[in-house]
Amino acid sequence: MAAARFNFRPLTLETWGDLERLFGPRGACGGCWCMWWRLRRVDWEAGRGASNERALKRLVRGGTVPGVLAYAAGEPVGWCACGPRADYGALSRSRILAPVDGREVWSVTCFFVRRDWRGRGLAAGLLRAAAGLAAAAGARVLEGYPHDLPPGALPDPFVHTGRLGSFERAGFREVARRSARRPIVRKTLRRPARKA
Repeated sequence: MAAARFNFRPLTLETWGDLERLFGPRGACGGCWCMWWRLRRVDWEAGRGASNERALKRLVRGGTVPGVLAYAAGEPVGWCACGPRADYGALSRSRILAPVDGREVWSVTCFFVRRDWRGRGLAAGLLRAAAGLAAAAGARVLEGYPHDLPPGALPDPFVHTGRLGSFERAGFREVARRSARRPIVRKTLRRPARKA
């Protein structure tokens, strides 16, 4: 399925209800609400569920656009979290995903695709939409932390940072690998064209 069948929108207060519908009562996976990479483990664990949801909504209310939603026939079917790497404290605490160099980058930290839409090329489309969001915000490099695993090696919810093939299809290239199965990939972004 071509990504052209999907529409993409940034997460704002206007689209917040769509994220709630997509994530459902479990907050995507185990009450995470896409706060895993932003919080210390003890704080994330204490906030599982409603508290993590409120934390993400506070970010959105404050003007942060923490990612993009994918739609098919008007229904929310996918999510990709992205933002400045500095916003994700868990990355700074990871030996495997430590910074490659001193460049300021944006990071793609998480995907959530509705079960009935998995395996249809949506992750690569979400990555392209995330790249557009990052470039519009002034980012010059978008970085990801996919799994390099054979299909079926892990259940889909445990591959929330994405698969290497999806990143490669979206134009990312490997720049570092400190673990056999966890490369760091990057895509150089172009400034959006100015409207005349």
